[in-house]
Amino acid sequence: QVQLVESGGGLVQAGGSLRLSCAASGRSFSSYYMGWLRQAPGKEREFVAAIWSGSTTYYADSVKGRFTISRDRAQNAVYLQMNSLKPEDTAVYYCAAGVGATIREFNGQGTQVTVSS
Repeated sequence: QVQLVESGGGLVQAGGSLRLSCAASGRSFSSYYMGWLRQAPGKEREFVAAIWSGSTTYYADSVKGRFTISRDRAQNAVYLQMNSLKPEDTAVYYCAAGVGATIREFNGQGTQVTVSS
């Protein structure tokens, strides 16, 4: 059974940092894009970032320059370093994987990130 399990969410003040981690199991994701989606209350789920390799990354405009995605293929893991957090970054963050950079085929249960002003 495929599982994507997120960790590292929490409450942080604006301007602070958090690092999200995702451990995948049940299959190898070495040939998949991995990344993160998020969903704020009352809004649709949106793309945050995706990675194929260290040099092939994609970011939503709203997080460029503040968030950094990385992965460990051997460990089937993906990470999201979030700096300079803003209240509008408050959302449930989902680890995701897919055959394309839109990463829509698999996702985890999510981890809450709350940024206070």
